[in-house]
Amino acid sequence: MNSPTHSTPQVPEQPRMSQEEYARSRHAVWLGAAALFTDELGRVLLVKPTYRSQWLLPGGGADPGESPEVACQREVREELGLTRKPGRLLAVHCLTPGHPDVALDLPFPGEVRYVLDGGVLTEADIAALRLPPAELSAYEFLDSRAASERMTPVDAQIMLAALRARLADTTAHLTDGRHVAEVPPLDRHQVHTRPRAGREWPWHPGSVPDGMTIPQAWGWLFTPDGRVVLVIDPAERLAMLPGGTVELKDESPEATLVREAAEEAQLSLGNVERLGWVYDATGEVYGGIGECARLRLAARITAIGPSTTDTATGRRFARLLTTPQQAAALLGWGEQGYQQAEMAAQMAELRFGIPRALPGPVYELPVDGGFPGRARAAA
Repeated sequence: MNSPTHSTPQVPEQPRMSQEEYARSRHAVWLGAAALFTDELGRVLLVKPTYRSQWLLPGGGADPGESPEVACQREVREELGLTRKPGRLLAVHCLTPGHPDVALDLPFPGEVRYVLDGGVLTEADIAALRLPPAELSAYEFLDSRAASERMTPVDAQIMLAALRARLADTTAHLTDGRHVAEVPPLDRHQVHTRPRAGREWPWHPGSVPDGMTIPQAWGWLFTPDGRVVLVIDPAERLAMLPGGTVELKDESPEATLVREAAEEAQLSLGNVERLGWVYDATGEVYGGIGECARLRLAARITAIGPSTTDTATGRRFARLLTTPQQAAALLGWGEQGYQQAEMAAQMAELRFGIPRALPGPVYELPVDGGFPGRARAAA
C-alpha cells in the first residue's frame, strides 16, 4: 500500500528589502542608563535637575553608539564627578509611547532604561561629589519611601524595583513601571528600607548584666539551609525580626520569643540561645523605664504553620526568607546589624549544625506552611 503524500502549502514569496528599507522598518527607541547608589546607611542617592521639579537617579540618555554601561559611567562622571565602573544590572525598564508620565508635547518613541548598581558611597566618596551647576542643583540621600515621594510615579517604581533587586540578589524586568513576570516578594509586599532607631546604640555580644531590665526579645530564626525569617507588618512595610515585648505572663525572654514567633509568623522553635543585647539608655518606647537591654536571640525553626492573623495586632504579617546578610540590609541597623547577622550565622553553625546560607533570592514562606525549596531538602 502506498503511503499518503502530504504537500506543503506554498509560502508566498516575501518582498525583498534593501538594507536601508530594513533599517527603517526596525523599531527605534531611546536608550537610557542610571546608577543606583546608596550611602552606608542604605539610603538612595537622588539628584535634583535644574529643569524639572522631580528628582532622579543619576544617569541619562545614551549617546549614539554607547552601550548602557558606557553611558552610565559617562553620566556618573559628568553629574557627580565620580569615575567608577558600574556594577551588575539591577533593572531594565521599557517605557512605552503614551505613558501618562511623559509630557504630551514630547515626541516620544519609547525608552529602554537600564539601572546599574553604583555601589555604596563612603563619607569620603560623598565629600568628593561635584555637581554641574547648570544641570543639577542638589543631591540628597533618602530612605526608599522618601525617595519615591520625590520622583514621578514611574521613576519611583523603577527605583524601588532596582533597590529591591539589589537587596534580593535578583534583576527586575519592568514595562511601564510594572513587573513583566511574577512580582518578587519585596515588591509584592511593598517593602521599604530606612535607617532604624537604635542603630548607633552599643551592641554587646554575650550575657546581659545582672539586674538590667530586658523589655524586648527578638530572634534570628534559622531554617535548616541557613536562611532566616523576617516578618513584614503591612502597616509599616518594614522588615523585622520575629519577637516583641517581654510580658508578665512570659517565664523568660526566651519564652517571649517562642510565643511571638508562633503568633507573628506561625513558627515552632527548638532550643533558644542568647546571642547578645543592645543597650538602650532611656527605655523611652517602654514608658521611660531607664537603661535596659534589648535582647537578641537565635534558634532553629522546627516547623512552619499556615499563615494566620496575629492575635495581638489583628494583622497578617508577610513571612520572608532571606540570607542573614540580606536580613541585615533590610533591617536598617547599619554595621551593628551585619555584626549580629554574622554572629547569628556562626551560632547556628556551631550550636545547631546549620550550614551557612548559599546566596540566592528572597523567598516568601508558603501560605499553607512547611519548609520551601532548599530548606525542605536540608531538613
